[in-house]
Amino acid sequence: MGRDVRTDCRLMAGTGTTPTKTPGEVVWWDRNPLPGKESGLAETDVFYVGVAPPASLDPGLVEAVASVAARDVFGTRVILASKIPRIVGRYGSLQEAEAIAGKLRPLGLVAVVCGQTELCRPSPARFRGHTMKVGEGGITFWDRRGQSRLVEANSVLLVLRGTARTPVQTETAKTKTQLNLAATVVTGGIPITRKVVEKSSSESLKMEDFVRAFDRTSSEPVVEVFQNDFDYRCLGEKKGFSSQENINVIAGEFRRAFPGAVFDSRLTARFKADVPFATPEEETEINGKLIYLCLRAATPR
Repeated sequence: MGRDVRTDCRLMAGTGTTPTKTPGEVVWWDRNPLPGKESGLAETDVFYVGVAPPASLDPGLVEAVASVAARDVFGTRVILASKIPRIVGRYGSLQEAEAIAGKLRPLGLVAVVCGQTELCRPSPARFRGHTMKVGEGGITFWDRRGQSRLVEANSVLLVLRGTARTPVQTETAKTKTQLNLAATVVTGGIPITRKVVEKSSSESLKMEDFVRAFDRTSSEPVVEVFQNDFDYRCLGEKKGFSSQENINVIAGEFRRAFPGAVFDSRLTARFKADVPFATPEEETEINGKLIYLCLRAATPR
């Protein structure tokens, strides 16, 4: 079984390290780097410093982090007491963000730097499995186009179980009868009515569970499976009667096939993101990447 990070647990505090090629140059080994860049971080990006929740919340630690990040003590305590990694600061340059992260790590925190482009935008080339076959060496997935991908058992660092929340606009039309004053005057007071259509809209959240697997090479998952976009016939006798039952089976298959991975289900609950104007979809994306980046920084290779 893989290691389990449940909703009431925290990532172990430690000293996060950032892989570097030369001093000051961050290299994330991203599978989808920006054009012309060896790193997924662009110099013109906005940069965030994220930290994993510490194992204990010491008042001295809260004050020290508040001082480094130039935040108030109360707000800093709220961030450090969160159940998931949170952003402590937003900076205009990579060097400034790295300097802040470098001051937080000696305090015993796992601190990571991530550009807004990487943090908020999923890759258009993300691989979504539509069917799969479990083998001795891992799981082979096929997407809707028939392209296959083998995810080896010992290659996965994190299995992330979560719920995607997509805003859905619903428009309704209601027909009402109103008195037509102008026509009533013309007829000498005989009431004349007319039909008026009133339109209104409301927003709701469409919720759909997913399971994602990450290796060490990128904050993009090597594969993802969505509850309502998978052919569950491949499960054979394990196939249940509902998509919710079946996505639970998929999560179990991931845990068994990738025993060395950390299994994290915290994102089945909703957490706000510390990025201005983030949509519910972006919140899940941002928080998932922070969980991955902090885990990678805290886990020895």
